[in-house]
Amino acid sequence: MRDLAEAPHPQHGLAQLFKRGGPYMASSMMRVAAIGDLHCTKTSRGAFQPLFSRIVDAAELMLIAGDLTDYGLAEEARVLVKEIANVRIPIVAVLGNHDIESGQEAEITHILADSGVTVLNGDACEIHGLGIAGVKGFGGGFGKHALGPWGETIIKQFVREAVDEALKLEAALARLRTSHLIALLHYAPVAQTVEGEPLEIYPFLGSSRLEEPIGRYPVSLVIHGHAHRGFPEGQTKMGVPVYNVALPLLTRTFTDRLPFRVFEVPVGHKLAGEPTPAHSTPPAPRTVPSTPTEPAPQPTVASGRRATDAVAH
Repeated sequence: MRDLAEAPHPQHGLAQLFKRGGPYMASSMMRVAAIGDLHCTKTSRGAFQPLFSRIVDAAELMLIAGDLTDYGLAEEARVLVKEIANVRIPIVAVLGNHDIESGQEAEITHILADSGVTVLNGDACEIHGLGIAGVKGFGGGFGKHALGPWGETIIKQFVREAVDEALKLEAALARLRTSHLIALLHYAPVAQTVEGEPLEIYPFLGSSRLEEPIGRYPVSLVIHGHAHRGFPEGQTKMGVPVYNVALPLLTRTFTDRLPFRVFEVPVGHKLAGEPTPAHSTPPAPRTVPSTPTEPAPQPTVASGRRATDAVAH
């Protein structure tokens, strides 16, 4: 089990070999970087470039798990696309709740797509033999505590939104014919990765309805964000690994490196037996090491207008 975020890169750099839209890779494994909750603002110019540069050095594919912008403004999206202008690996993203705050999500999607970012909303794509299904997701709670469609119309509409997002995820997974799949979300599909947040707001952080379709397809890895105070890792009932890659969470958890995760994910033809899950090391211990070490330089990243607001992640 290895976390590859700080792994040394070959001399010539895999990023040079796999340009956006490039050919299938020959290897049976792909290095996938994941991050979420960038909360890019109008004043974030230059803030993310050091982070993205390291991601390009470490991976062949970057996933962004929603909340790319802070207020959901097209102007913020234009700042972000300038930050990724020199990224020469494929980028696949889903939108988050912040990205739809101002009703400009269609324009944001268009701006991102024009820059080469694949934005999924109940859609699927294939990158170098790896299938990715993406959806924003929604809240509703988890397990026996999940909200049910009973009572007032507004409650039923809330639950309906969660059900619709789960159906969109299932439809996206069903379109893929690759051996191994990634589910890319903003909201959490399991309660484990929101642990650390106040219990009172669990229903607004994710929904176990999103977990149901994941168990019916050969999903190797689930990525989400949204829960800034959650836990980095969990798994579905079927044992599929789930990772919370919200930037504020990774910044606090991995104090000795830049806040992104890198996973080795299987690609290519399916072997006999169950799909091989993606792998990464468990989160770094939360205790301070006894021997002081020099921390990796952290980019000056905007924290977002509500990064410390427990409800409005």
